[in-house]
Amino acid sequence: MLNRRILRIKAFKVAYSAALSGNFSTRDAEIELRMSCEATRDLFVFMSGIVVPLTRTAKERIDSLRSKFNPTEEERNPNMKFCDNRLAQLLADDEDLNKALKQRKYSWEQYDIFLKKVLDSVYSKQYFKDYMTSGKSSIAEDCGLFVHIFEDEFIDVPELEHILEDMSLYWNDDLAYALTWCCRTFEDIAKGGRWTLPYLYQSQMKGGVSGVEDDQVFVKRLLNLTLVNYDKYSQMVYDFAKGWDADRLFLSDVVLVVMGIAEILNFPNIPVKVSMNEYVEISKYYGTPKSRAFVNGILDRIVKKLTEDGQITKIATNI
Repeated sequence: MLNRRILRIKAFKVAYSAALSGNFSTRDAEIELRMSCEATRDLFVFMSGIVVPLTRTAKERIDSLRSKFNPTEEERNPNMKFCDNRLAQLLADDEDLNKALKQRKYSWEQYDIFLKKVLDSVYSKQYFKDYMTSGKSSIAEDCGLFVHIFEDEFIDVPELEHILEDMSLYWNDDLAYALTWCCRTFEDIAKGGRWTLPYLYQSQMKGGVSGVEDDQVFVKRLLNLTLVNYDKYSQMVYDFAKGWDADRLFLSDVVLVVMGIAEILNFPNIPVKVSMNEYVEISKYYGTPKSRAFVNGILDRIVKKLTEDGQITKIATNI
């Protein structure tokens, strides 16, 4: 499930927290990293669990309109296509999903107001109107609808952000990635597959690349090497940053460069350019507007020096 970009980000957050607090205990850091990684899969489970209650809320709304005094013709004979969608039926009976939700004690029952707001938004969208009037009926179409819903209705929604923040401190940046996996799952179900709890690391998944270091081993080593060598590597950063304005030396930038050094020096199978690009990209989202230039510039200078000194050794690879 977790790719190396996500793993680097998670390791960075733990390393940044360690640098901020001054606690460089690798044991504590590994525990924090493991919890952060597990949290992303937990969020995938929680968001997968919204399909059934969202459909149930739609049915309850229709039942309420039917039972009111003097309902309209449309209210007496509503379009039941969404309420009868096959995806919700499949997930409601899926033992693996129900087990995963029960083990984690996840439920959407207390968030009925949010579910109703989501429905209001969905009902107003053209993709939903097209779905309801298509004249077709298939599991593929039902799954396609929920892909639309997950892509369009859950990003940058304050109500959902508050729900997730209350449930886990680790979920604040994981939503988009978890939703992507939900959509992949729906697309797989549309082709005849079923809901499954994914392996935590992509290298564990079927079809993993032969010869590539296990992702769990990779991120654990990366974090440990960053923390163990933090003083030495951070001093390199400060030495090479003497020409930069003091106010540009943000701790988050320093930690990213330190991680870059740790990866470049200790992972011979990963090309230098790949490592550099990864940390420059991460700096765009977890730094200041000037972080990209700083991380790219300082890391480039350090790599050139380390190369000249013969400290960087790489193995030819197809990665």
